[in-house]
Amino acid sequence: MKYPVTPDGRYFVVRGRLWRTSNPALPPERRSALTRELMRARRAVGVALRADDADALHAARAQVDAAKIALGERGPVWWTDDAPDYNRHLVKNSPYRDWYDSLAAPA
Repeated sequence: MKYPVTPDGRYFVVRGRLWRTSNPALPPERRSALTRELMRARRAVGVALRADDADALHAARAQVDAAKIALGERGPVWWTDDAPDYNRHLVKNSPYRDWYDSLAAPA
């Protein structure tokens, strides 16, 4: 992955924001199928936007959401230690701040 992943593997960081990773416990074939569904839904979003079709856009975005929930990237967290979810939080406002800051520190 080209983006840094938190030491616990729960998030990756893009432009200073935490994004939840997929559930690592998903079997590879299930993850692959869900990823294909997600990509298909994202393409449908683009088609609906270009066609200016609000109904199709709503349906496609619902498909994206369903795939992301199934992957564990949205919805209930996939970890079991009751740690809070920092999905979409700025890393600077999270417990991962020191870890992230250390990535940019000179060696």
